[in-house]
Amino acid sequence: MIKKPFLIAEIGINHNGDLKIAKKLIDCASESSFDAVKFQKRDIDIVYSKELLNSKRESPWGSTQREQKQGLEFSKEEYLEIDTYCKKKKIKWFASAWDLNSLDFLDEFNLDYHKIASAMIVDLKFIHEVAKRKKHTFISTGMSSEKDISRAVEIFKSYKCSFELMHCISTYPMKVEDANLNTINALRKKYKCEVGYSGHENGVAVSLAAFMLGISSLERHITIDRTMYGSDQAASLEPKGMKNLSESIDKMYLALGKEKLGNILEEEKVIAKKLRAHIKN
Repeated sequence: MIKKPFLIAEIGINHNGDLKIAKKLIDCASESSFDAVKFQKRDIDIVYSKELLNSKRESPWGSTQREQKQGLEFSKEEYLEIDTYCKKKKIKWFASAWDLNSLDFLDEFNLDYHKIASAMIVDLKFIHEVAKRKKHTFISTGMSSEKDISRAVEIFKSYKCSFELMHCISTYPMKVEDANLNTINALRKKYKCEVGYSGHENGVAVSLAAFMLGISSLERHITIDRTMYGSDQAASLEPKGMKNLSESIDKMYLALGKEKLGNILEEEKVIAKKLRAHIKN
């Protein structure tokens, strides 16, 4: 039975360190009837090496990787403002932590959900720490082998922590021919759990196809403008695309109707009487 998926608007780092942009994206998600917005949280001194952080990179924040990556991180005060704003807009928020410090940081907000990014599914210590918290967790499977996925599932089951897998292809943007949506059914059969879809493609067609496979959740990156600075912008939905996705799912869900044979509408009975008047049985 196909149901409406839990819609997640992945803001990620598409806010470019600007709280005003983050709030605009929260507004867009709320107006497009998404259920939640999601951010990404990193302690850059843990996630990246000193060598990389000290290397050169031109960006709006300076000429080093450190300046660029720090420019994309919100402070605790800014996240408190995000928390207040999301409550005002009556939309959930959560974030994918990329290290244990960031996981502890997010604990301070008492969020309803965790997210394990595809990059983090191989970090077993991290997965144990997330599962210990016993909050419903979305686990993306991009770049992951069957062994990687199985180990994560075993850990979550061992802690009796609610979770769902999210089929994901970690290319930005993803080519349609790489989507391999039948993996959704394969994951559901093997792991006996709910399965969602985290998409990085252009447009909404692939996401709508995933919906027809009965996904439990649907995550798409969002942006104000796909031409903005940032590695995730090109694989994101702009406000018009967000509304298109949400409204299309609503229409498709409505069109699916009930599994009922011989369900003749009253309007059909009138037409049937007219069109079958010549038939004598």
